[in-house]
Amino acid sequence: MDGISRIKENGIVAIIRGQQRENIVYILEALLKGGIRTVEVTADTHRITFAIEEAVKEFGDEMYIGAGTVLDPETAKLVINSGAKFVISPTTNIETIRLTKRYGVLSMPAAMTPTEILTAFEAGADVIKLFPARSLGASYIKDVRGPLPQVPILPTGGIGLENMNEFFRAGAIGVGIGSSLVKGNMTATPEELMELTSRAKLYADKFVELKQKGVVTSGV
Repeated sequence: MDGISRIKENGIVAIIRGQQRENIVYILEALLKGGIRTVEVTADTHRITFAIEEAVKEFGDEMYIGAGTVLDPETAKLVINSGAKFVISPTTNIETIRLTKRYGVLSMPAAMTPTEILTAFEAGADVIKLFPARSLGASYIKDVRGPLPQVPILPTGGIGLENMNEFFRAGAIGVGIGSSLVKGNMTATPEELMELTSRAKLYADKFVELKQKGVVTSGV
């Protein structure tokens, strides 16, 4: 199964930001127990290369693990060599896209305007991260996909249980979920991890419900 298909199948991309490296595997385990199988570990994570290596070693067979907040090709190469299966950037950096594709890894830069989206896609991006999704609104995705139906879009920023259905209905292939799912600077206590698993299950169950109702249309 290719990367885009895995994102579509799982629907939810959990964003793990600003966590201590030693807590990452516990956070991933809690997410997996709740039914979340696609995770983005951001590059500002303490000792990111070790964090990716450990995550892939422990959960690479069960989860689709990538790196986010990748600002340049040098960082992209580091996380790819550590085992990241996809690279997400908060901007469109053409050299980062090219390096990511050279290594056969899924590229997901951020873009907003139709010009930015098409520029990134024509440079080799597989999926476009649309940020900030809440400010732009789900209708923006529908409008952009009118002239650009061939571009897979994954919105991120301000998406939660109460509004994720709107973005899937507009044609998103998945949604990125940050602090409403994985709280910042977790200490990974048993209580925190149990709460995380409970939140993850709410999101995973909601996605299944949307699929059953026909709201999830697979995007492209």
